[in-house]
Amino acid sequence: MQAGEVMTTNLVTVRPDATVRNAAAMMDDLNVGALPVCDGRRLVGIITDRDITVRATADGMQPDTTQVQAVMTDQVCWCFEDDDVGKIERAMAKRQIRRMPVVDESKRLVGMIALGDLVTNRAPGAEDTLRSISNPLEPDRSGASSRPRGDGYGSWPAYGGDSDCEWYE
Repeated sequence: MQAGEVMTTNLVTVRPDATVRNAAAMMDDLNVGALPVCDGRRLVGIITDRDITVRATADGMQPDTTQVQAVMTDQVCWCFEDDDVGKIERAMAKRQIRRMPVVDESKRLVGMIALGDLVTNRAPGAEDTLRSISNPLEPDRSGASSRPRGDGYGSWPAYGGDSDCEWYE
């Protein structure tokens, strides 16, 4: 089974220069926890409800003025529409991610694979993937913050580029 057979294709995206409040309102309206961030059709990141909470709210950023690109995840693990679902499941499980954008050969967003898509389509490894993703990680008790300091733009890497996904065979 390939990604194109199980992915969701009717996606709503948000621009990197949209405000965090706008992204949160879109998530609320659509009843979703993540939005692909696109500059035109080019995938440049993903913003989740957790990104908004941990990176924006916890750092005191203003939702009406903070842009999505300041808090989005830009090292996105993505796949191609003809990639094998088993390979995708292993990558999702290893990285403990619930969603993976799907791009075409020009690296333009064409869909999204969510854990629910794998379960709904009865993909062979969906149960193991769910178990791996749901396995809790140990909390970081080091006291070191992962949040950027100052204006929120400094320590998050520039968006775009190649997938940060490591494939596991």
